Amino acid sequence: MKRGLDILCALMGMAVFAVPGAIIAICIRLTSPGPAIYWSSRVGKDNQLFDMPKFRTMRVGAPAVATHLLADARSHLSPIGGFLRKTSLDEIPQLWSVLVGHMSLVGPRPALFNQADLIELRTAAGVHRLVPGVTGWAQINGRDELPIALKVRYDEQYLQRMSFGFDLYILLQTVKKVVMRSGVSH
Repeated sequence: MKRGLDILCALMGMAVFAVPGAIIAICIRLTSPGPAIYWSSRVGKDNQLFDMPKFRTMRVGAPAVATHLLADARSHLSPIGGFLRKTSLDEIPQLWSVLVGHMSLVGPRPALFNQADLIELRTAAGVHRLVPGVTGWAQINGRDELPIALKVRYDEQYLQRMSFGFDLYILLQTVKKVVMRSGVSH
């Protein structure tokens, strides 16, 4: 049922966001040199790496590390990168990853390939067995503001509470958080 919902929502989302996505891609290209889509190496189910697309929010050449590890993340943002992140519009291309099965709509956010501390804690908690999500329990409970250990605790709670109803609750809360633009630190 979860996979069916993922496919249906990904197809609907891709249709709804086709024109806005094209406009975003053009705006990125007009305001910053480089590609509109950034493919980020992420850790998926069972710690297998996959390439996750996002609209590019950073300047070409920015370090490939978690944004919170940058001394001045804002200095690496493209001219419209901050807006895309605050509105979560940079996440639209991840619908492709949902469609092909690398991601789900709901699950723990996929770690960057080099976030060894997060990967290690998730593996110890059994969270690595889950398909990562576009949104998740940790996302709606703090997003960028959460320390890694607390993020993993939320991921573990999701693992224990997983259900269709819980996923729907998380999706609805995600919409609320995105509209309110809460939990984004940059």
